[in-house]
Order: sequence, then structure tokens, then C-alpha cells
Amino acid sequence: MRILVIEDSERLRRSLGELFCSAGFAVDLSGDGEEGWWYAEQNDYDVIVLDLMLPGLDGFSLLQRLRAAGKKNHVILLTARDGVNDRVKGLQSGADDYLVKPFATEELVARVQALCRRSYGVKQSSIKVGPLFIDLTSRKATLADHELPLKPREFRVLEYLALRQNEVVPREEIERHLYNEEAELNSNVINSAMSILRKHLEQGGHAGLLQTHRGHGYLLSAC
Repeated sequence: MRILVIEDSERLRRSLGELFCSAGFAVDLSGDGEEGWWYAEQNDYDVIVLDLMLPGLDGFSLLQRLRAAGKKNHVILLTARDGVNDRVKGLQSGADDYLVKPFATEELVARVQALCRRSYGVKQSSIKVGPLFIDLTSRKATLADHELPLKPREFRVLEYLALRQNEVVPREEIERHLYNEEAELNSNVINSAMSILRKHLEQGGHAGLLQTHRGHGYLLSAC
């Protein structure tokens, strides 16, 4: 999943970037409201983590601009303000969630994961595609009760296809949602991940779960 973190504290911004990368997210970072707005205009994010006290364009104004422009990204607000009025204002402005600083990093990750699942109509922390079971919290996948030895990049692709199961997902969409570094894309990472996923599914006797629709994209389905 791809997220945008807009936080003016450089130390916290870097820390959150490392936190979310280690949790399996593709992350873009911004330190002010105007730059954050530019990122949100240019890219499609599953979740935006938004600080309220920002230079240039404050978090409330940025959130209102997002909603006025028809942007449907899930937004979680981060703020040192813990008053009820501020929480109500944030939610009424279009925020989906609210977390007061200081916060537990585990809670922030869990809340962002829940918002990502909500983007695809998934409420549980796991997804089942026939004999394939994907645990979104532990980031492990099992096929007929045998764990698949997937690296983080491969799991990210499988996770996204599972969230979009029974849909043909274009390669370009997978790239936009899972990778934000040109070096990763130039390394032919999508082809490599697909090849490894197919190999594991074939070895488990369920090659048909993952299909390639040439010129259109990839389909993960138990049908």
C-alpha cells in the first residue's frame, strides 16, 4: 500500500518513514502543507497521515482542499491538540481518524492498516483466496497450510492482488500503489515478483490462482 506522510518535524517525519517502510508500505514524505498538496494531486494514496500544525498550509486547510477537490483518500490526523473541539473539527472536515501526540507507533500502524483495508472493502486482518490465506498483520501467506517463503516485495504484490481479488489489476496500478522509487521499478521488480509467486503456487498445485491477462494485467482469483 502507498501512503503519504505530511509532518513538519523532520525527526518525526524520518522516523515515520522508516516505521511505515518496515511495515511494508511504500511511503512519500513531505514537510509542509503546500508540498503535501502537490504530492496528493500527483499521486494516488491509500492513506494520508496528516499533521495539523504545518507551515505554508495548515492541516485543516489541506484536508478541506482535498475534500473540495473530490479526493477520497483516507486521512488520519496527527496533532498535539487533544481538545474535543479540534477532534470534532477534524472529523467534520473530512478526516477518517485522529491520533493525538505522543502516540504509540504500533497503534498508528494498526490504524493506517485498517484504513487501507477499508479502501478495498475489507474489514478483517486476513484474506482468503481459495486455499491461499494471507495474514495482513503478520504479513505471511500460507497455501494449503504451508507458509510461502515470500520476501517483502513479493508479499506486497500478493497483498494488493488479494485486496483486489477477482479483478484484473493493470501493472501500472500495481506500480503506483506499491512502489515510489524509480530504482525499484527499473529493477523489473514486478516481473520478478510475479514469477516467484507463480512458482510457489505451481509447487503447491494451485497455479490457476494467479492469471496473466496480456495487455490488461493480473488476476488473483479462486474461481
